Amino acid sequence: MIKAKKHFGQNFLHDQNVLNKIIQSIPKDMQNIVEIGPGLGDLTSKILQISDSVTSYEIDSELYELLEKKFAKEIKDGRLRLFCVDALSRWDESGLSETDYFLTANLPYYVATKMILNAIEDERCRGLVVMIQKEVAVKFSAKGGESEFSALAILASLQGGCELLFDVPSECFNPPPKVTSSVIKIQKSKNLIGENAVFNTEFEYEKFKNLLKTAFSAPRKTLSKNLSANFDKCLLAEIYGELNLSQNLRPHEIDANVYLKIFKKLKVNDERRQSCSLKGKEQ
Repeated sequence: MIKAKKHFGQNFLHDQNVLNKIIQSIPKDMQNIVEIGPGLGDLTSKILQISDSVTSYEIDSELYELLEKKFAKEIKDGRLRLFCVDALSRWDESGLSETDYFLTANLPYYVATKMILNAIEDERCRGLVVMIQKEVAVKFSAKGGESEFSALAILASLQGGCELLFDVPSECFNPPPKVTSSVIKIQKSKNLIGENAVFNTEFEYEKFKNLLKTAFSAPRKTLSKNLSANFDKCLLAEIYGELNLSQNLRPHEIDANVYLKIFKKLKVNDERRQSCSLKGKEQ
């Protein structure tokens, strides 16, 4: 019997009801499914019942050999592509799939945030249903005005929003983790970068992320105080007035749409300033 390895953050989900609920949460029209960390293959078996195109990434060579034997027929038939590789490394090198896909996984806690952010930024990923630590799930799914609302929630909401579907108690795993897990869902309804997308360029998106980093740098301070570390106070006061925002607002007290409005107004001011600078040089 294969034992879970702590350095890989392994906790094998065995509860059939939970496995079924995960499968039921996957949109019916998503045929190309990518799975990270199939483990013993319990979720993989159920994914293969709803899709003829599954790609699984398993970093553990011992589990990989088990999965090769367990799904020998599906691999031979071309229904399952199984790789023994670190999914994060594959993401950086060539991506998880050559075509649009939907991500499903029981993510290791120590890489969950990074993988979700990768999925958000991957234009080929059309959405995800993943299980993560509840504390992280709450941060991704929180709404503006809630105390847990953060930059993670804003990034997750840009293309359609994040929903916390249900909690999974520790006894559903072997070995049982010391924390409660939760399943979240992100269904993308728009593109992040490009023509008619949320942002025109990748550079613009990176600038928005820097704005969020500044905004939430000190969550207990006012948003205006945090932003004034990188932006002109008079300009911020002008923008606050145009958007009818209180100077006493904390970073979590406005939603993603307001952050986008602030960003766009800062962008317009920056473009105006650059235009004036160029005109001055020409003269």
